[in-house]
Amino acid sequence: YSNFVDNLRVYVRGGTGGMGYPNLGGEGGRGGDVWFVARERTTLKSIREKYPQKRFVAGTGANSSVKALKGEKGKDCEVHVPLGISVLDDAGKQIGELNAAGERFLAARGGLGGSLATNFLPCKGQRRTVHLDLKLIADVGLVGFPNAGKSSLLSKISHAKPEIANYAFTTIQPELGKIMYADYKQISVADLPGLIEGAHANKGMGHKFLKHVERTKQLLLVVDISGFQLSIKTQFRTAFETILLLTKELELYKEELVTKPALLAINKMDLPCAKHNLDELMTQLENPQDFLHLLEEEIVPASTLEFREVIPISTYTGEGIEELKTCLRKSIDEQAEQVNEEYQKKKLLLLQTSK
Repeated sequence: YSNFVDNLRVYVRGGTGGMGYPNLGGEGGRGGDVWFVARERTTLKSIREKYPQKRFVAGTGANSSVKALKGEKGKDCEVHVPLGISVLDDAGKQIGELNAAGERFLAARGGLGGSLATNFLPCKGQRRTVHLDLKLIADVGLVGFPNAGKSSLLSKISHAKPEIANYAFTTIQPELGKIMYADYKQISVADLPGLIEGAHANKGMGHKFLKHVERTKQLLLVVDISGFQLSIKTQFRTAFETILLLTKELELYKEELVTKPALLAINKMDLPCAKHNLDELMTQLENPQDFLHLLEEEIVPASTLEFREVIPISTYTGEGIEELKTCLRKSIDEQAEQVNEEYQKKKLLLLQTSK
């Protein structure tokens, strides 16, 4: 992943409480808390560079005194984290998540100040090690094998400038771009590192890639019409087999990924024989069950993806790019409308039951 950081292990400790004042029954101030606060334009890499020791400790509560019987609370420690963060404990259990700017998570609580209940002795703050796990949030996630043309497509439809070359693994870190429409609507698109066969078992970039797919609203599969072969040691796959393999990898990692709304972009339509290959592929996609018996059992997914749209494109000539942008907009708008309708139905149901 080179310079891209999507997981960080940090130590957090709440502040110790202040001393109580036994003679006058004074209470020490509570220790400060450690908070994670979601903030835009923040990265895990910047946190690591700014705090190389990755330790966050809140302030100690003030002692009780004759002048101030109730000691002041210790200073809180706020750590700005990117959006899309899951907070995990050392056992790997998720204890919180931050998806929107301004959301806060209490990472370590400060200790109580000394009082009659504690014999006027202060308590230590909570301390633990937590993992900050980033999953990119995007409207659309580009899914495809290496060299399918995902980076080229992202550069065509957005202002992103991903690295593009003619070797297989060009994308070694996620790239985020935004499609801008005439009415100022924006759709965020994530180009994620290329899958390979066995990614669900953590081969290649495996889970580092697949976990980012979880937070995207929709999938856009990008497939080379002429097929795909990673190297001379691996088997050649047709466009139809490529689609099935991509579906299988998503399914084996997490079944819910296959239920996401999906579109299919058939790339490299400028190549010779592309039209013939496309006709063949469309026949296979219309009745996939008729062709599954010809393939190895291990690459056949339990259920095939239902594509909302199939768009032939060429990132080289620009063919189909505008149509693809229109289809993405339509699909995202329809999904938002559907979610809104479901929300309204739930609210109505709650009102009826409460009456």
